[in-house]
Amino acid sequence: MTDKELQELAKSLSLDEKLSMIHGAALFKTGAVSEKGIPAFTFSDGPMGTRPEFQWDNWFLIGGNDDYSSYLPCNSALASTFSRTCAYRSGQVLGLEARGHKKDMILAPGINIHRSPLCGRNFEYMSEDPYLTGAMAVPFVKGVQESDVSACVKHFAVNNQETLRHGSDSVVSERALWEIYFPAFRATVQEADTLGMMASYNRFHGEYACHSKELLDDILREEWGFQGLTVSDWGGVHDTEKAANCQLDVEMGCTSDFDDYYLANPLKKAIAEGRVSEEEVDKKIMHILYTMNRLHMLDGQRKRGGYNLASSRESLLRVAEESIVLLKNDKHMLPLNPDKIKKLLVIGDNADRIHAHGGGSAEIKALYEISPLLGLKMYLGGNCEVVYEPGYYNYVVGNAWSKDNAQNALVNLPADETMNLYLPRQKRKHADDKIEALNKKYLEDAIKACADADAVIYIGGLNHDHDVEDQDRKDYHLPYNQDHIIKELLKVRPDMIVTLIGGSPVSMSEWKDMADTIVYSYYNGMEGGLAFANTIFGEVSPSGKLPTSFPKKLSDCGAHSIASFPGGNSVEYTEDIFVGYRHLDTMNIEPEFAFGHGLSYADFEYHSMEVCDVTADMDVSCTQQISRDKLVPIYEVSCKVKNNSDIDAKESVQVYIAPKCTTLANGSKRPVKELRDFDKKQIAGNEDSTFLFSLTPEAFCYYDEGEHCYIAPKGSYDILIGSSSRDIRLCQTVTLDRDYKISRS
Repeated sequence: MTDKELQELAKSLSLDEKLSMIHGAALFKTGAVSEKGIPAFTFSDGPMGTRPEFQWDNWFLIGGNDDYSSYLPCNSALASTFSRTCAYRSGQVLGLEARGHKKDMILAPGINIHRSPLCGRNFEYMSEDPYLTGAMAVPFVKGVQESDVSACVKHFAVNNQETLRHGSDSVVSERALWEIYFPAFRATVQEADTLGMMASYNRFHGEYACHSKELLDDILREEWGFQGLTVSDWGGVHDTEKAANCQLDVEMGCTSDFDDYYLANPLKKAIAEGRVSEEEVDKKIMHILYTMNRLHMLDGQRKRGGYNLASSRESLLRVAEESIVLLKNDKHMLPLNPDKIKKLLVIGDNADRIHAHGGGSAEIKALYEISPLLGLKMYLGGNCEVVYEPGYYNYVVGNAWSKDNAQNALVNLPADETMNLYLPRQKRKHADDKIEALNKKYLEDAIKACADADAVIYIGGLNHDHDVEDQDRKDYHLPYNQDHIIKELLKVRPDMIVTLIGGSPVSMSEWKDMADTIVYSYYNGMEGGLAFANTIFGEVSPSGKLPTSFPKKLSDCGAHSIASFPGGNSVEYTEDIFVGYRHLDTMNIEPEFAFGHGLSYADFEYHSMEVCDVTADMDVSCTQQISRDKLVPIYEVSCKVKNNSDIDAKESVQVYIAPKCTTLANGSKRPVKELRDFDKKQIAGNEDSTFLFSLTPEAFCYYDEGEHCYIAPKGSYDILIGSSSRDIRLCQTVTLDRDYKISRS
């Protein structure tokens, strides 16, 4: 439909019809205006696949056998691929799945910054770095929207913790907003043309994000040019007039009193009393109709989707393989040779645990999920005895993201005991003693089994009792006493391969130096176990890179040493722009494992770096602001990478910019280096591959609060090329002979 036809359609609607379109009429659906040809708008979680079907007015599952979904690697796993191609393919799968399940908007991707390792929802987000987050989110959104399904980028904005998320006020400097927390959101609007944006629960400058005119009107629509549909987080609206008078288009909630939602009957009353103009509702209707029209919901020409497709599962296997991060391989234990192993011992609860059903709103009713233990057995095909020992008892306390569930959470002991964790301490002693006895026995059994095994793999880490919505982790250490267990096992088998699965960094300081081989995997989707086996046995070379720094201890993280995570009703982001490696590198704090780190079975040699100055193409004065869409490269950078091995393998080359002068005229500091580009290539054994990068003035910028724009000040900069933020292989110095000012919009 043309714009004029959409406007005529909007004018034909009565007030009641309009109101039915701007709030939930079911838990995941708005009202339809069928007689005018306007369907209901249907949403679904989430970033790891389409959620199972709930009854329309409550949170009970319908329970059919027709709503199974493909289970995607979590967003942190996706970011660890450092591959825009993987991001695009993952988005394509999610879009197909959502469309196949008859959804109009899939509530993904989550792109909030990893500010602290303890955020319970980090696994749903991508990275601590805004450039990497935006560079991965853009192709992901494009992939989703190819299937006539809207992406919904979330949670806008500065929602970086779960503690008190429903009302805490995020107090962030203007500079940190525009350098760290806003860029990826802006990229999805201006580069990916996302059709959906979700407002977050928290407050921003004292106002709830779901009725923040500053966020939703001034920044998102006026500055960035967003034209699509904004939706509240479920239950995120708190005031009828404020929500009506800002450009929040749809209010969704968690309760079944749909007619009493703030944008339902209370809004009708506010309009009748003159407190809200019907013109504000008309704006919302036009945004909804615009989005529906873009998705071909009004003309019947919509693309057909499909879910649980074989082609999708193959794509997800490739993504999972590229996400696995080899942290240490000091004695080249990996890859294992399956022909030389007659008995493989696998230890750890996560070896035989599946994760699709947990985490909160990211939970999936997966068609299947291959656990690491299953993947190893599938790969070995019966030619090797695989022995499994749990190693520790996972005393599950339930899915605590729901307070009702948490109050009823039970410890299911493997004998004849069931004890409630929420009983008074004296009544829990029997359960505690039982757990302690089980842990002692499990460790003894694992140590005994080590004696005659040809290889030992430990598979532990976190799970969705710890990486979960609505709560942050309390401890940086591994749960279930795993640090002690790993140390005891390494004393017996120093050649044990230690593998951790989780959604956030964890401390490894107690045993890292004892272990020669360490592998980290984020929640890796339905094919995760097979991807794990293919990597362990060398069918593929690991190529994942850490999208987030792993500090040695929690106090090495700026959100904990400078600020106070998680804070209280007011959350002060006093670490400012110094998040993740920006803090660690600038303060010269040695990380446990650096941002961008990840080893390969191949040996890569970086060489032949060249920098070509093309500043003549940028004809602007020092005082003139450049609009973002007018940016052109000022340097073309290239290097070659030689694969000095016989195997084909992939490498992600990272480009960082390091200003020679890190102190600004106003006395504030710049990070010593920042990621500004990356690329990933498959390099054949004993072959060279050339990597090319184009750097615009934006790569040299910081955000100036006085000018309210980005500035790349004249002066000298190092262009650094490396395999991680701490593994720089090549460097050349360039000099900007003038200042560049770049519009923030």
